Amino acid sequence: MVLLSGKAISTLKQIYMIWRWGGQAVSVAALSENLKHEVEALKHSEHKYIHLDDSVLYAILASRKAIEQAGWGNDSTFGINIGSSRGATGLFENNHSEFISTGKTNVHTSPATTLGNISSWVAHDLNSSGPDISHSITCSTSLHAILNGIAWLNAGMADKFLAGGSEAPLTPFTIAQMKAMKIYSSGGDEYPNRAGDLSKTKNTLVLGEGAGITCIEVGKAENALAYISGYGYATELLSHGVSLSAEAECLQKSMKMAIGDTPLHEIDAIVMHAPGTIKGDNAEFTAIQKIFGANLPQLTTNKWKTGHTFGTSGILSVELGVLMLQHQTFIGLPFSGEPHTKPASLKKILVNAVGFGGNAVSLLITK
Repeated sequence: MVLLSGKAISTLKQIYMIWRWGGQAVSVAALSENLKHEVEALKHSEHKYIHLDDSVLYAILASRKAIEQAGWGNDSTFGINIGSSRGATGLFENNHSEFISTGKTNVHTSPATTLGNISSWVAHDLNSSGPDISHSITCSTSLHAILNGIAWLNAGMADKFLAGGSEAPLTPFTIAQMKAMKIYSSGGDEYPNRAGDLSKTKNTLVLGEGAGITCIEVGKAENALAYISGYGYATELLSHGVSLSAEAECLQKSMKMAIGDTPLHEIDAIVMHAPGTIKGDNAEFTAIQKIFGANLPQLTTNKWKTGHTFGTSGILSVELGVLMLQHQTFIGLPFSGEPHTKPASLKKILVNAVGFGGNAVSLLITK
């Protein structure tokens, strides 16, 4: 059994959600002043950090907090897998703009914008001697990072693994990409992202950014936050690059694998991926119905609050599940229009993530 150890899900959530409202960018919930100061202080703490993208700085800060809380400070042998859907988006866009206007770019452009940049800099910052891995599997990236960590642990190739995701996609070109697909929120609502609202008549995806890191080990420990008692993964055949089948077949398979022999009635809640799009939210709900029938667990998501943080989103969903287990409180959607039936207790929560390319991951976390 894999555990999420020692108060070790550390999140640095920019939650600076932007959408177009009258042609202006509107801030919903900006990074706190303390965290802004921490990011700036880190950026100027060493000359070489000045050239790093926010996605790397977020990952470093969140990783520092995670190993401190987990008590890993004196151990340098842990592995690292921190992924990102987009990587150094801000730096890449700025450097490309400079190249278009001048025909030149600076010497730091290539090393500072590679995807492996994130885990490598975290390993450097933490003085880790274990393996460091970066990858992109779009919006299921951070849960795939946990899967990778579990694989290394189960293979006996590592005793501890730092896993998660980091994303800083609040850039003009990235937002333009979402708008081109006609999935971005137009605002004008108390909740511009109505993730999980199956009655919505328009797409309401809103971007957020941040990092989420967790420390995982094998076995049981007194300081464990929760246990990963099941995990599943699947990829479905696609008709085009961003499609998800109407019944989200990949999520059906990943949920079945994660649930395993656990009786369905023992699943108390599901933290949905639910990006806030009509097709995406409804496909996932249909997949859940296919698995659970009429006896659905409580369903929720956090993207109405955090925005969609791409590769970080899965680990932030795990955080929500862990918090609900810790506090024995189901956190529902504010706009569902129906009172939430609170389970007598929360013991088992399923967490979903799925990204472009039909790559789904499900984790069953238990108290």
